[in-house]
Amino acid sequence: MLAKRVGELPQGGDWIFEPKWDGFRALVFRDGAEMSIQSRDEKPLDRYFPEVVETLKAQLPERCVLDGEIVIARAGGLEFDLLQLRLHPAASRVRLLAEQFPASVVFFDALCEGDRDLRGEPFAVRRERLEAMLRGAKPPVHLTPATRDLEVASDWFHRFEGAGLDGVMAKPDMGVYEPDKRVMLKVKHERDCDCVVAGFRWHKKGEGTMVGSLLLGLFDAAGALHHVGVCASFTEQRRLELAEFLAPYRVEALRDHPWREWARPEEAGEQRMPGGQSRWSQGKDLSWEPVRPELVAEVAYEHMQGSRFRHMAHLRRWREDKPPRECTYAQLEVVTPQELMEIFSGGR
Repeated sequence: MLAKRVGELPQGGDWIFEPKWDGFRALVFRDGAEMSIQSRDEKPLDRYFPEVVETLKAQLPERCVLDGEIVIARAGGLEFDLLQLRLHPAASRVRLLAEQFPASVVFFDALCEGDRDLRGEPFAVRRERLEAMLRGAKPPVHLTPATRDLEVASDWFHRFEGAGLDGVMAKPDMGVYEPDKRVMLKVKHERDCDCVVAGFRWHKKGEGTMVGSLLLGLFDAAGALHHVGVCASFTEQRRLELAEFLAPYRVEALRDHPWREWARPEEAGEQRMPGGQSRWSQGKDLSWEPVRPELVAEVAYEHMQGSRFRHMAHLRRWREDKPPRECTYAQLEVVTPQELMEIFSGGR
């Protein structure tokens, strides 16, 4: 079941609010000794989180299907980058990471209990059954907090961001479980900042004619331009217009470009290049076209993960009035860290 993004928490109606976790969405199937963890796109996750499998076998009911999120929590909050490292082909590497940075599971819905299919039950009922199933759960298995109080949910939205949470979910208390339908609501954090546009990628349906995404950069205190993410989600007409708009800035773009070494893969070495292939890209063409780093774009983003945007940013407008050198990390809002265990009542 999916969620539709909205600008604010719903004021009326009967809603149950929950924090929105930033991890790997997972369905957990348990039938006696058999255990299966499935991603949102129906891929198996068991081999990447062996410590989670053993924990769930020890704590979950003999027969159930639960919906939740796999996360890695450290003192500074949730660490999505560490989750991505788990998707490694070598089992020895996965085991080492599992020992160094063990994962947790936060559950927020129940689809089946014993022989009882719960998908047709109201969410309020499913929540009650989930609470009963996890009454004796201990870390790293968690039950997500839930409230009907709008003020509490609003407090969560602002206070829990420091622990790396995405925002707040709103679920209709009488809603049934509807796979692939966006009947839940999500309110996510959004900020804006000014970034240097230092390159772009062609759209897969318009090589040479339509821009797929813009490559964004920010300067650090030493004056180095770092690749911080991309902005995309343009209409077809906008993609055509961007290709024409960027054309003059492509002229001699590599001559003094701060990322010029990345345009030659054989010289990139171990640096994180803004078009580099990785095991996460699954064969996608991530080649990029440099432009002279003279354009400044105001973009909307949700939050930073380390030194990069966690999710894709969105173009708001061009800033002809701002010089690129003023696009620095210093403009970003610093979120006060929040202790993750404070989110769970009773330390859970």
